[in-house]
Amino acid sequence: MNLEKALFQHFGYSSFRFGQKEIVTNLLTKQSTMAVLPTGTGKSLCYQLTGYLMEGLVVVVCPLISLMEDQVTQLQRKGEKRVIAFNSLLSREEKELVLSNISNYKFMYFSPEMLSQKEVVRALAHVGVSLFVIDEAHCVSQWGVDFRPEYRQLGEVIQQLDQPITLALTATATAQVREDIQTVLFKDEPKQVIESVNRKNISLFVEQTEDKLASLRVLLPQMVGSGLIYCATRKQVEQLYQELKGECSVGFYHGGLEPSQRKQLQQQFLENQLTILIATNAFGMGIDKSDIRFVIHYDLPDSMENYVQEIGRAGRDQKASQAILLYQAGDERIHHFFNQVTTEERQGLEIHLMNEEFSDEYLSEIQLKWLAEIRQENNKEQVLARIKNRQAQRMEQLQKMLGYIQTSNCRRDYLLSYFDETLTDKPETCCDRDGACYLMGDDVGNSVIEQEDFRVRDWKVILLRLFKEKKTD
Repeated sequence: MNLEKALFQHFGYSSFRFGQKEIVTNLLTKQSTMAVLPTGTGKSLCYQLTGYLMEGLVVVVCPLISLMEDQVTQLQRKGEKRVIAFNSLLSREEKELVLSNISNYKFMYFSPEMLSQKEVVRALAHVGVSLFVIDEAHCVSQWGVDFRPEYRQLGEVIQQLDQPITLALTATATAQVREDIQTVLFKDEPKQVIESVNRKNISLFVEQTEDKLASLRVLLPQMVGSGLIYCATRKQVEQLYQELKGECSVGFYHGGLEPSQRKQLQQQFLENQLTILIATNAFGMGIDKSDIRFVIHYDLPDSMENYVQEIGRAGRDQKASQAILLYQAGDERIHHFFNQVTTEERQGLEIHLMNEEFSDEYLSEIQLKWLAEIRQENNKEQVLARIKNRQAQRMEQLQKMLGYIQTSNCRRDYLLSYFDETLTDKPETCCDRDGACYLMGDDVGNSVIEQEDFRVRDWKVILLRLFKEKKTD
């Protein structure tokens, strides 16, 4: 089979990006695969092309409704009608209708929670699944213990579906995370396609400041093109939007908005009606916008994994872009707070388990999920220990993130070392520790300067350049 011909026929591309052809070849020869490809390198194409070249249904597990809807919309724009997102936005009647006509679909997107429902798995098993895909597979490790235990049950779902060919996809995974993914999802050792997380066209910056809002107001007029600003909470997103809405073309996005609002904001950002979007990490996974020039973290990410995922949404067109992290002393407190909340939830469940007279109705949603897992495994100590260990891992990841901020050496080298990689080819515009300066454009902010113009190290050069540009206006 000529895969390049098939690629052009279905997607209009003349050649594969690195890793894609190997993944498709593995799947077509019935070899389950775990793949780590950087953000923006076309992971979804791997299973979509494979789906077109094999008979039967492709099931895709996604962590977020927004990601599902975006993937469905992209396929529909390409003319694919046999695709649906099976999620909470469907009514009960619509879900029943879809399940009764499941053989009419080629691509079906599910959350792990939907795949925990017996009637859904039963319908999928009846029609047969040819390819089972876990997108953003790092969630199996990061979310599957203390946030969304349904991820840990996907291996059992795969067994119930008679072990279809399985593809686990992610942009970031340490050796430990890959081991976790393999243990949960794969019965036998999968093929692995591992590419570097390094995005050479993204320059790395950290701004340590005593006033993040003031620093942001200085930064934004310097930024070229469209950008994302990430915050840790919905409340912070809305507060920052109120501060900036009169100063630039900006919108805000988080999971608490109505689906129609999220879709409208996403579309406005994609079509450049909004230059800047302030968001929680609910925004970005799978977003097909290639010309995001900058990603600013207003709040501290909780891990290097999440940071690399989020900055990878810049520069998908391979042009010069930048990732800027604003850090103010004490920013880590929000993550210590989240960890303390988990501790209290875990301890509350332990007390509940010690007193059989307590009713389950007083438990929180996450406690009920943990309780279901304990009852399923019939091993209280093991499940509680897993939750506790995951908390310790989170704190260790947070310390590594703080190390990235405080390092006096190359930030890219630090980042790659975290993922067990070695920096062998340092880009000229690597990071602020290596003399990189912010990307500059014209007064309108629409132009993207060439890579060699990215480094401007002397303030006299900056002034001279601005003066020359002003004279030619």
